[in-house]
Amino acid sequence: MHKPTEYFAKTTGISSWNDVLSDTLRLMRIGGSLLLREAYAPPWAVAIPDADKLGALLKIKDGVRVVAFHLVERGHCEIRLQSGDRAIIEAGEMAICFGGSAHRISQGSNPRAVPVEVLMAGGGNVFRPNEKNLARGTSLMCGVFLLHDTYLNPLFAALPPLLHASVSRASGFHNLSGVAQLMSQEIERKSFGGGYVVERLLEVLCAEAVRSYFETISHKEVCWFNGIKDPIVGRAVAMIHSQPGESWSVGRLAQGVAMSPSRFAARFTAALGDSPMAYVAKWRMNVASRLLNDTQQGVGQIAADVGYESLAAFNRAFKKHTGMPPAAWRHS
Repeated sequence: MHKPTEYFAKTTGISSWNDVLSDTLRLMRIGGSLLLREAYAPPWAVAIPDADKLGALLKIKDGVRVVAFHLVERGHCEIRLQSGDRAIIEAGEMAICFGGSAHRISQGSNPRAVPVEVLMAGGGNVFRPNEKNLARGTSLMCGVFLLHDTYLNPLFAALPPLLHASVSRASGFHNLSGVAQLMSQEIERKSFGGGYVVERLLEVLCAEAVRSYFETISHKEVCWFNGIKDPIVGRAVAMIHSQPGESWSVGRLAQGVAMSPSRFAARFTAALGDSPMAYVAKWRMNVASRLLNDTQQGVGQIAADVGYESLAAFNRAFKKHTGMPPAAWRHS
């Protein structure tokens, strides 16, 4: 018997693109931690290592994606990624490094960067402003989002390496500004249980940042976000997510959205950049990788649950997408 997404992720049924977005966000089990909240007077610079080194520094277990973020509360700064991307972050804006690249944040001309681990270890803020330069300084809130099961997660794959978002502009689709304000107030309050509340607000802050990006994407761009917005493609994606173990074919999916197979396949591929069956395969591997991580089910049972009658076919498909057989994935 094929099992729906409720079995894999304890989620409710999926019936729209909004539920697909909620479901896919939920699967990443977002966490977070605040690292620094400091003021700096120019010239200053702080160096942040790449995601793997930052995870080791914070003693985060393997398999959890560490995503650095920087929220400017006052002033401005430049963020420059080792990969080459850069942006100026003004007050009321934030930068999120989903790509995991090492980077530096700075203000002023070519100061020597202090490693973030020195500041976190209590090494002292050598850039602390005084009465003379306070007005020219920058106040920053820096932390990390912790994302689980990002491998073959279509939402995570669709995010930019550097997301630049406003936390001060109101929107009818998200409440990023309200969450940032609540978090700032809770930190200032320093009340009992505040740490727990801030951790929960960090989860919501990440989700709202994703929703803010979702809102700004051009409708002409080929990407997962626009795919799930499309009333036809979004319905098909919801079907795939809710029943990954079904015997899907282009014909069955097309029938589910009341469209001819050829027109449906063309529309799906044009919106998402993947053919329907390529998307089915990727989503099945995402579900399988989570089951291998989080359950003690045998590989044969997992293969059947995600729609493979042949264990050999499942092993080949899994290795094609992940680079290793299912058993090796589980042990690693």
